[in-house]
Amino acid sequence: MSTLLVVFIAVALLFDFLNGFHDSSNIVSTMIASRALSPRQALAITALAEFVGPFMFGVAVATTVGAGVLKLPADHAQALPIVLAAMASAVGWNLVTWYFGIPSSSSHALVGGLLGAGIADAAWRQLGVGMSSVNDIRAVFEVVQPSGMGRVAMALFVSPPLGFAAGYLLVSLIRLLARRASPAINGFFKRGQIVTALGLALSHGSNDAQKTMGVITLALVASGVLSEFRVPWWVVGLSAAAIALGTAVGGWRLIRTLGGGLFKIRPLHGFTTQMGSASVILVAGLLGGPVSTTQVVASAIMGSGSAERFSKVRWGVGKQIVLAWLITIPFTALVAGLAWTILRRFT
Repeated sequence: MSTLLVVFIAVALLFDFLNGFHDSSNIVSTMIASRALSPRQALAITALAEFVGPFMFGVAVATTVGAGVLKLPADHAQALPIVLAAMASAVGWNLVTWYFGIPSSSSHALVGGLLGAGIADAAWRQLGVGMSSVNDIRAVFEVVQPSGMGRVAMALFVSPPLGFAAGYLLVSLIRLLARRASPAINGFFKRGQIVTALGLALSHGSNDAQKTMGVITLALVASGVLSEFRVPWWVVGLSAAAIALGTAVGGWRLIRTLGGGLFKIRPLHGFTTQMGSASVILVAGLLGGPVSTTQVVASAIMGSGSAERFSKVRWGVGKQIVLAWLITIPFTALVAGLAWTILRRFT
């Protein structure tokens, strides 16, 4: 392996670690807020499930991210800086949003980074042969694969409404079925969160670790180490370990935001949020759709609160999260384009 490829794999695993660190709040926040488990117990159980998840549910998402977003240049020396610039941009965005305690999408950050770096490279190569017509401009954007991007866009933008609907409907249904139950039913919802949290962690580990698997395999193909896009087992193992380690450490700033920033969560809400989120994320992962766990869980939390009463939800916090979602792709695309400009001088 070249030095640049080794550096890239290290950056990709850092992204994976930060993904687990950043997204641990999605898995454990409701469980901690509803006092189902202590923070350390919740993070330990979740980390174990995050490690197992990538081995259980295939590599459909990895294939979508690694082979379905960009058409990389055939020249290995040109291809690898594109992927490295994309990862550097996504890592930077995760660090910034973690510092300010803003739940954002690692998936959006990665997709934005790939688009920004890929388009910057295509524009530079087109300028080399001349860019004087609309067709020349259109040629720059042909680096983006429409079918793959359509699947990515569908997964990223349809999953939040599905998460909201799942949270809303599950709370409404359970309140109807348990309307005559005693307060002791809260004990069931607390214990049930251990099972639903495991399901959510398995689905998250499968979906999000696959994004790192996809870009590492993409880099291996771009460097000529692999002749075709096929995820090696050692890539699966490293990606699973990195996301599990990040989850075990836990992003406490984000846990506080999701655990109590949107509304006061009770055991019922924690149970329904995890069940609804896990269902949406797992189905998307099996279909090859890279979803944002942050989006799905935050939407499910707001849906659960809305089922009780719309006024219970702190919509101001929700607006801040939505704003972060909206600016993630354009911001990371811009940063990745700048990072590619710098990297191309050293490769």
